[in-house]
Amino acid sequence: MVIRYRGVVLVRDGFDTHQLWPYECLCCWHVWEVRYTVRRLDDGHGNTVEVWLRNGVTVQPPWAGTCCPGCGAVQVTSFPPGYLSRHPELVSAAEPDPAPAPVEPLPPVTSARAPRPRRLLLGLGVPVLLLAGFELYLVVLAVAHVG
Repeated sequence: MVIRYRGVVLVRDGFDTHQLWPYECLCCWHVWEVRYTVRRLDDGHGNTVEVWLRNGVTVQPPWAGTCCPGCGAVQVTSFPPGYLSRHPELVSAAEPDPAPAPVEPLPPVTSARAPRPRRLLLGLGVPVLLLAGFELYLVVLAVAHVG
């Protein structure tokens, strides 16, 4: 970073390092790694400032607010950097590319109506009609006794 002040050019000391942080979701047990660039700068007062970057964009540090890319849970733990390179059994195998689905021809479009399930209509309709008729009979009988 270059700062111009009254004709004097101040160059701040700084350097970038790359870190690979392994994570594991405590809900779905998904394991993944995220590559961070850590930019360490001197603030001009003797303090070191760390800026965390992912793909050139400033992000929160790895220990703050990481979410699982599989299920979206925030119950995530991290391993020490480089842990997964020493324990490859934890990394899930890459999923194979899905095979293309076979294309089946569509059936020809017909304008005829599909046949109704007559037995189903008969099996449901007759009891409903009998129940409605019985209720109507009870109402008529109650009116006759009242009047």
